[in-house]
Amino acid sequence: MKKFFNVNLVRIIISIAFFISALFFKNNPFQLVLLIISYVVISYPIYLEALDNIKEKNFFDENLLMIIATIGAFIIKNYEEAVMVMLLFEIGEYLSDLAVYKSKKSITELLNLRVDSVTLQDGNATKIIPVDDAQIDDIFIVKPGERVPLDGIVLEGTTFLDTYPLTGEAIPKKVTINDQILCGCINRDSLIKVKSTSTATSTTAARIMKLLSETEEGKSKTETFFSRFAKIYTPVIVFCALIIALIPTLITKDYHTWIYRALVFLVTSCPCALVISIPLGYFCGIGAASKKGILIKSSKELDDLNNIDYLLLDKTGTLTKGIFTVSKIETFNISKHKFLQLVASAEENSLHPIATAIKDYNHEKLLKVTSYHELAGLGISCTVDNKKLLIGNKKLMDKHNIPVIEPSDLTTVYVSIDNTYAGYIIISDELKTSSKDIPKLKKYFSDIVILSGDHEEAVKSIAKELKITTYHGDLLPEDKLKYVKDYQKKGRVIFIGDGINDALVLKQADIGISMGQLGSDAAIETSDIVLMQDNLAALKEAFKIAKYTKRKITQSIIFALSVKIIVLLLALFGISTIWMAVFADVGVTFLAILNVLLIMLRK
Repeated sequence: MKKFFNVNLVRIIISIAFFISALFFKNNPFQLVLLIISYVVISYPIYLEALDNIKEKNFFDENLLMIIATIGAFIIKNYEEAVMVMLLFEIGEYLSDLAVYKSKKSITELLNLRVDSVTLQDGNATKIIPVDDAQIDDIFIVKPGERVPLDGIVLEGTTFLDTYPLTGEAIPKKVTINDQILCGCINRDSLIKVKSTSTATSTTAARIMKLLSETEEGKSKTETFFSRFAKIYTPVIVFCALIIALIPTLITKDYHTWIYRALVFLVTSCPCALVISIPLGYFCGIGAASKKGILIKSSKELDDLNNIDYLLLDKTGTLTKGIFTVSKIETFNISKHKFLQLVASAEENSLHPIATAIKDYNHEKLLKVTSYHELAGLGISCTVDNKKLLIGNKKLMDKHNIPVIEPSDLTTVYVSIDNTYAGYIIISDELKTSSKDIPKLKKYFSDIVILSGDHEEAVKSIAKELKITTYHGDLLPEDKLKYVKDYQKKGRVIFIGDGINDALVLKQADIGISMGQLGSDAAIETSDIVLMQDNLAALKEAFKIAKYTKRKITQSIIFALSVKIIVLLLALFGISTIWMAVFADVGVTFLAILNVLLIMLRK
């Protein structure tokens, strides 16, 4: 990019020098030579690009319009205007490219998360190796001021991490032993020793940067429309220009006047303002969102945020913190210590937050587990210490015809031993602070709905606290999927889930948003938007950015079309000049670009 930038700047300067020199040779044949040199220097890349497009059977674009217009100007001996049109066109393109480059550079710098090397520790010795050579389970150290090179778990030390590049959160995060940390964060305080859980290519940072590089693949309806429009628009403009040049000339015999008007028409009609500013506007919107810790996969999703009817939410990890604690254990015909030992042993291999809470609560030695099976949406079955255990929700007990004593509310884990009901564990989960802002989002939707696999009464309790009137509990993943499809029959749907258990639902929804599983593969790959701060308050910010982006792009479209239409109408009556046409093309393009760049600057 830097080389491209320098070459074009030098080319513009040389062309301007020859053009200015030509002005000193009025009524001298040498003037035409200088103007031709100036024209060739500034225009040859446009000719090359037009030829490449023709080879790819893309015959009509803005390059061809400028070539026809300037050749026409030479034919009617408007040499200076021909050179100036091409020169101003290239200056406008250069300034536009510079603006685009700077906007992309600001986003790239924001997400400049990669580290080239990692300091491994082997006993008392350390060695620095390329980060690409590091492996999972390597032990490495991160000194104060260094960027974390790999995802990992802290083994030794306590420090504060600057997570802003990943989450947009300005307040440093305290981490200590057993805490997970992510590549790209900056160590602000003390040395820590970390065990890697990723390689260089599988870090959260690597996946985010890959995602950012693909943001232009999914085009919004506005972009798609104007891409198709430009393919039809350009040949129509060329045809209209030919009619303006030929028919009146045949009637009046005044070819100079009508070719000049046709050239004004061609230059004015160039669609650069729309072709450049629309995708740049969406890119700026995505960049502005990334600064707030909102990762949007493409302009399509950013655009779709303006047209959503229903918000459907998972409960655990979305509305609640997903940090569970055991609040009560009730057993029948077995001691609580033995009961907890069996259940904790069975949950040893599970990463589910509820399983983690049970394991943390247990202080007994774990027993050997065999015949372990996970039952989607129900729980697990396994054999522990020669006892057959079923651990899960009430549906699991009902499926095996095991009658239970059912608590009135909260999240309950039921346990049967050898097909006999042995007791239950009640799990508590705390509501997120950001969830209390949910009532403020009601103005954006026809309805807000909670869909959860938790006990109906537990869901009811959360819904009542958040003033949400529509909720459904005791749902399997396929039940959630059905509800999403039902709501899609009435309008467009956002579903927010944890990105793992709700993968199918996230994919089915018009917009799937993940939160509560920062950096997980499922969150990044199955959803359209990732709230990196694990904070529902960011959803309101996402809507604001989407609406502001749409407004600025609409302004640019209306402004560009209005100026072009006015200049085109004036051109038909011979009022517009080639200089007005240049403003309607280059000037409008640059102003439209500046307008959408405000998206990145908006506070």
